Amino acid sequence: MNDNIFFSGQFLLATPGMADPRFARSVVAICSHDENGALGINIGETVEGISFHDVLKQFEIDPCDAPNREIFLGGPVETQRGFILHSLDINMLDTVQVGDRWGLSSSIEMLSAIAQGRGPDKWIIALGYSGWGEGQLEGELTQNGWSIAEGSPDWLYETGSADKWSMAWEAQGIDPTKLSSGFGSA
Repeated sequence: MNDNIFFSGQFLLATPGMADPRFARSVVAICSHDENGALGINIGETVEGISFHDVLKQFEIDPCDAPNREIFLGGPVETQRGFILHSLDINMLDTVQVGDRWGLSSSIEMLSAIAQGRGPDKWIIALGYSGWGEGQLEGELTQNGWSIAEGSPDWLYETGSADKWSMAWEAQGIDPTKLSSGFGSA
């Protein structure tokens, strides 16, 4: 009998009790979670001074008419590595499908397709990722730092909110200003 619960395709919301300042006010899209650990992309913080067109220039890809969007700081691990979270209308060989919720790609081909208008309808780019070893995320969930939310894949692509962390809590009917740092304690 397998009692494990995995959270791929869901979101981690940092609580006010988050002890690690690198994750304060984070909204992490969990892209992979199994008995070996978890990988997520933070969609709550952007990188200052780097835009989508800057990334394309690094790979000598013409931005054509692609919008020049902000780049997210996906996490503290491998911040020189880029990830594309996108709608499932396009899948390439490297695309990891996260349930029926979104795709995760990291190929230059996907960047080029987006630049040329042949990419997915919805997408964001992040540098770096957040990773947890075997049992680490489950342990952190018991320490009041994170809350799990099913959320909506649209949270990935939300651009109208200056603060995705507040938007995510409010989308669940929770006023984040009313949360205490002891959130989840019994």
